[in-house]
Amino acid sequence: MSTLVTYFSAEGTTRKVAQEFAAKIGADVFEIVPKDLYTKADINYINPLSRCNMEQIGKKDVPVVGTVQDFDKYDTVYVGFPIWYSAAPRVVYTFCKDYDWTGKKVIAFATSGGSGIGKTAEKLKEYVKGAASIEAKLVHSADEI
Repeated sequence: MSTLVTYFSAEGTTRKVAQEFAAKIGADVFEIVPKDLYTKADINYINPLSRCNMEQIGKKDVPVVGTVQDFDKYDTVYVGFPIWYSAAPRVVYTFCKDYDWTGKKVIAFATSGGSGIGKTAEKLKEYVKGAASIEAKLVHSADEI
């Protein structure tokens, strides 16, 4: 079995952490990319009508480009993302719904400019049904994962 590091990054912070961590542990990497890329205006959480706010509040699915090949070969999957409203962005949940997580160890790592980790693990649980374990931690660098 092997390890996969998946991540969604809106502005590059999570990408940097995920890629450095994957290189450090020799894991495969998959970037979670929304079908419609986010613009700066889309992720302006101060605007109540911005795309990120409408997706989070409406619990909308956000279509993802591509799929992880041979997902069943991974026993440990790291899922990285920025914190949006004390949770993962909706694109991460949409990504997770498409896979069988039975028996996998799931470690969520989140980057944030100021928010805490909140109930991220609890909120992610319903989208990684069957996972053997779920952990979540807030990080600022690959060394903290």
